[in-house]
Amino acid sequence: MMVMYALEGRGRGFILAFAAGCLLSSAYGFLSGAWPFGVVEAVWALVAVRRYLRADVAPSRPPA
Repeated sequence: MMVMYALEGRGRGFILAFAAGCLLSSAYGFLSGAWPFGVVEAVWALVAVRRYLRADVAPSRPPA
């Protein structure tokens, strides 16, 4: 999850992978009984999906 967060600037796929990692962490939190952690990770997943939907299709590059 943290690697995907670090690579988000390289493309939309990394943002979506980060969201998936957050969802998996959320599921782990709920299954282990740490529901506050599960809630926070679920919120992060929603934020990441929103960023994925609003991101440009191609990564932005600085002008040459």
